[in-house]
Amino acid sequence: MQNSVTPTHCPYCALQCGMNLMPAPDGTVEVGERTDFPVNRGALCGKGRTAPAVLSSRVRLTSPLVRSGGTLVPATWDEALDRIAEGLRRTRTEYGPDAVGVFGGGGLTNEKAYTLGKFARVVLGTSQIDYNGRFCMSSAAAAGTKAFGLDRGLPFPLEDIPKTGCVILVGSNLAETMPPSLRFFTELKENGGTLIVVDPRRTRTAEQADLHLAPRPGTDLALALGLLHLVVAEGRVDEEYVERRTVGWEDARAAAMAHWPEYVERITGVSVPQLREAVRMFCEPEAAMVLTARGPEQQSKGTDTVGAWINLCLATGRAGRPLSGYGCLTGQGNGQGGREHGQKADQLPGYRKLDDPVARRHVAEVWGVDPDTLPGPGRSAYELLDALGTDVRALLLMGSNPVVSAPRAGHVEERLRSLDLLVVCDIVLSETAAQADVVLPVTQWAEETGTTTSLEGRVLLRRRAITPPDGVRSDLEVLHELADRLGVEKGFPTDPEEVFEELRRASAGGLADYSGITYRRLAEENGVFWPCPADGELGGAPVADGEPQSAPLADGEPQSAPLADGEPQETPLAHDAGHPGTPRLFLDRFATPDGRARFVAVSHRASAEEPDAEYPVLLTTGRVVAQYQSGAQTRLVEELNAAAPGPFVELHPRLAARLGAAEGDPVAVVSRRGRAVAPARITTAIRPDTVFMPFHWPGEGRANTLTNPALDPTSRMPEFKTCAVRLEAVRS
Repeated sequence: MQNSVTPTHCPYCALQCGMNLMPAPDGTVEVGERTDFPVNRGALCGKGRTAPAVLSSRVRLTSPLVRSGGTLVPATWDEALDRIAEGLRRTRTEYGPDAVGVFGGGGLTNEKAYTLGKFARVVLGTSQIDYNGRFCMSSAAAAGTKAFGLDRGLPFPLEDIPKTGCVILVGSNLAETMPPSLRFFTELKENGGTLIVVDPRRTRTAEQADLHLAPRPGTDLALALGLLHLVVAEGRVDEEYVERRTVGWEDARAAAMAHWPEYVERITGVSVPQLREAVRMFCEPEAAMVLTARGPEQQSKGTDTVGAWINLCLATGRAGRPLSGYGCLTGQGNGQGGREHGQKADQLPGYRKLDDPVARRHVAEVWGVDPDTLPGPGRSAYELLDALGTDVRALLLMGSNPVVSAPRAGHVEERLRSLDLLVVCDIVLSETAAQADVVLPVTQWAEETGTTTSLEGRVLLRRRAITPPDGVRSDLEVLHELADRLGVEKGFPTDPEEVFEELRRASAGGLADYSGITYRRLAEENGVFWPCPADGELGGAPVADGEPQSAPLADGEPQSAPLADGEPQETPLAHDAGHPGTPRLFLDRFATPDGRARFVAVSHRASAEEPDAEYPVLLTTGRVVAQYQSGAQTRLVEELNAAAPGPFVELHPRLAARLGAAEGDPVAVVSRRGRAVAPARITTAIRPDTVFMPFHWPGEGRANTLTNPALDPTSRMPEFKTCAVRLEAVRS
């Protein structure tokens, strides 16, 4: 235990709120305000305030567990690691390297995410790696890359929001999911700006809006196209901006004009006067923003839906300008950094594409391997889970609980049970860990140092404040020990700063360039925004102020030292790099070859599963303020459980009357995939054709038993946000 105050960041959502940790009399830590961090200025939600509760040995794992006779029993670390190594080796020998899968998490630090991706490709030689961040913002990432050439959650800091003129917030309930961020929108309104909230429910966030649009779930794409149609029809297109800074407008315009207001009203349920009012509010100020979250993204057409909202920004000149732009509100704590550095099936560190020969060569040189030995792209997250027990026979899982969080969760649970070997590294015995053959207890946020990247693209340093219990090791130590047992003795250090130094080299020259960021800088500053190249290291992507970040390299290739006997290369980088980081992207040009943004022509289409006579109601899912993600940690905190003790079914009074259900009565929600039962919560805040369930709980009330794994063709995002269900009264 340290004796002084330790400044650090919350372990939960992507705000990564600043907090101070102070020694507590019982040997743990207490949370104190950290007012110097600009995102939260000392404010914390209940999850942040109670985060140290999960550090207690009473609720967390402190010993490896191995399955013996159908039961998990304590084991030594050597016994557990030897069993894992033997199982992985046997699987690779009998079935090939792609029979071993790796599933990561959006809560892992950058160092862990980077090392996990390297372990999968260098030690295991498998292409079968993805992570639960695929379920978070992959549709927004795909759409942002198509339009701008680069994906970063927010291309501007949160502090810009109160200074703009209007924000359209699409499919986000910030009052429940990121409470400290709501102040930026309160300040927006205090400054004379306006807030439009798009959500099928009248949430606590929607209650703050100047205009609430409540579309039918799955129709956000039609809504965005209808707004763009009105922008054109009312002469509100910024023609000079479109001509100077974009390409593809004519096709996108033609697609939007097929979505006239009355047609969009029939699809969405949003009235024509509301559509016109939204366009007026968005277009009249000099600056405006569109922010999306899981609502429009977690759909089988999520990439096109986000693309339609981006088109609205481009047509009105609201992208790549001060106090204007499109942004995505990333959910998981390190969902942004987790995919930048190698956990995704198709990506290498620095946001490099795995099928790009230049990218493969650069990263292989840093890793000290032949680029031809690196596997190609693998399956996306749900497709990987669906392949368990068939093509994929063994799985190493870190920082995720798919038994609760994956779509069609009952099927995923069956696939996990069919594995020859399931290894889970976690801090608690989650529902997924309870099915494992080996469970390894690993360190938590306050027990280790590492970096995360917030929804702003701000790289942050979490500092170790407390010594972990005996019997607990870090994920980096786990990967080091397994690599050594599998014959790779070098290249997997256990010191996070040493890992970060290698990550800097691997990311140098990539879109997500961290090479100018050091632990020293992060300790002295309130985070550094990427891209932040080291001096002389990068012919950088032209994303900020219209200028490359340093002189272009010859032939456009990153510079790095030649391979030497399989050793990782120690190409030096400047440790006191002068680049300030990039808080605001695209101010003069976008990260495309010609610097122009791309309109992408899209058209409305139905959801993968629409209501019918057998399943006449729409289900949508989401979160509540007192729980987080699959609830594996927050459900262990007494204060949070008191505030949100279990699942519920939110339904309109008319729907409840037809069902004959009163407040608190058990209601069964049935889809083509399964059945969930939870108490009724009756409210006029939801559409009469829709029910809502939070997804934090396992068992009978597991919402993801019902959800549809239909995938977006580009992002491979499952359609969590809408599926067809029927309701049944449950009689005792």
